[in-house]
Amino acid sequence: MSEQVEQWIAILSLGFPVAAFLWEFAIVGRKRLGYRVQMDTLAADAADKPYAGVLGDMQHEGHQLKDPSFVLLRIENAGSAKIVSEDYLADPADPYGIKVTFRDRRVAAVVLTDPSNNALRDFFFEEVTEGDNLRIVAKPGFRRSNNARDRTGTIRLPKVTLPRGAEYKVLVVLERWPDDHSTDTFPDPVVQGTDGHDRWYDPLVRFFRLKATRTESHVFASRPAWWAIWMLIAAVVVQAGFTLFLRDDRRPPLDCVEGTLHLHGSTAFAPAVRAAAEDYLQRCEGANVAIPLEKDTFRGSTDGVTALDAAGEDAKVPVGEGLGDHLAFTDGLASAGHPRLIPRPVAFSVFTLVVNKDAGVENLRLDQIRALFAGRVQNWSQVGGNDVPVHLVNRNPGSGTRGTLVRKVLDGREPPQFTETDCAALDAGAYGRCEVNSTDTLLDTVASTPGALGYSEAAVVDGHGGADRFVKVAIDGKQPTAEGVEETNYPYWQTEFAYTYGEPPAGSVAAAFLNFLTQQSGRDILHEHGHGLCSEVQNSGECRPA
Repeated sequence: MSEQVEQWIAILSLGFPVAAFLWEFAIVGRKRLGYRVQMDTLAADAADKPYAGVLGDMQHEGHQLKDPSFVLLRIENAGSAKIVSEDYLADPADPYGIKVTFRDRRVAAVVLTDPSNNALRDFFFEEVTEGDNLRIVAKPGFRRSNNARDRTGTIRLPKVTLPRGAEYKVLVVLERWPDDHSTDTFPDPVVQGTDGHDRWYDPLVRFFRLKATRTESHVFASRPAWWAIWMLIAAVVVQAGFTLFLRDDRRPPLDCVEGTLHLHGSTAFAPAVRAAAEDYLQRCEGANVAIPLEKDTFRGSTDGVTALDAAGEDAKVPVGEGLGDHLAFTDGLASAGHPRLIPRPVAFSVFTLVVNKDAGVENLRLDQIRALFAGRVQNWSQVGGNDVPVHLVNRNPGSGTRGTLVRKVLDGREPPQFTETDCAALDAGAYGRCEVNSTDTLLDTVASTPGALGYSEAAVVDGHGGADRFVKVAIDGKQPTAEGVEETNYPYWQTEFAYTYGEPPAGSVAAAFLNFLTQQSGRDILHEHGHGLCSEVQNSGECRPA
């Protein structure tokens, strides 16, 4: 299904309810003449009633009624505006506005009952005072006739002015035609708004004038409104099916700019950025967009800003202009000495200490962590763990993950220099320290070295085997999650910044990817990788470095 078809479905989904509302309340709903057959019963149906004999013995014009029946008809203003004589569908010269036909029955008598206000009686009766006497004179308010040829009885009702909510009832006494010896049930009465000669008016006239509407079947909405409602339901079902089953949900981003984008920086933030870049490339398929994602493009925060600086200098970007094909991501703000680089907070990453399972610890206090990284604790038994030597596996000094650990957890104190340049050379039976240049190498080393302690972006740990290979250490009982940062002040986290060389030109691939990452579907990918979004944090300070 094309995007254009989907747009038309959305337009119709909105248009039909609006049209139904206007039809229901602004056109036909404003003035609606309603009727309701409240009773249509045979006298024989009351055989077990105390008054059954009276009903059965009813006479008209000297003869006993044959198979008498009774119809109670209610006429009402079912709209929101007053109904006047000119609103009826009948000929303006005709005093009658409603015709009720009873097939297979003769009309014996008709009487007005239960008008909602006394003013309605004036359309049926007239009070005449003669001296001291008051008598009621019937107007031609009812007109009844019987047609032997068609075997129909008919009553006509006057053009009653009905204020909003007004109503009256008409009780009609009928009988079966004398030569009709069947016992069939009688057809329902037919209520019409016609002229005096039983002619229907032109449809255009009918559109603007009233016809009687059966309110028994109109307890919620008129037929056109119901059609509109069902059309809306169908449109919603089709669109939902299209969204859930028939369409690749990978909509293109707003900007697919031709060109090659080079990404650098944090190894901890790299998995999320790589996933977002891969998604961006799939959405921009055919738009000549390229993003090299070789593993060595992310070498750490310091290397990332250094590479970005070098790219800007190589391109000889004039001051006041920007580079549009390079981005660098850092854990926290980069060090001074990069005057052309502009940082933008994107998300905050949650980091965690990870230990080899042999250490036997799951939670450490801040003072214990500082003692471990200072070398004052060299066996896990000193902090409640197993009798296993501590092996510190640090990132190199240019790592943003290490820098965050120093600032947020170690109170600004750098760990001591390594004792071994190669972590594989650590003595399994003695305390030792080493350094690695990537998150992946650190995690593999911690998993394979008994008693090893390291640190990483929390979501990356899950991607390297998680609880099957490591223990993510809680700090003072606070868990390494985005919720832990916002709700319990978990300390080991850092803002992830996207650096550009100057302001990237509008319409550049760097500007387009940043927009995708912070304003479009890239946000969902950052969420999936456990990052909190700077645009969503309750406290804006959580997206600024300490």
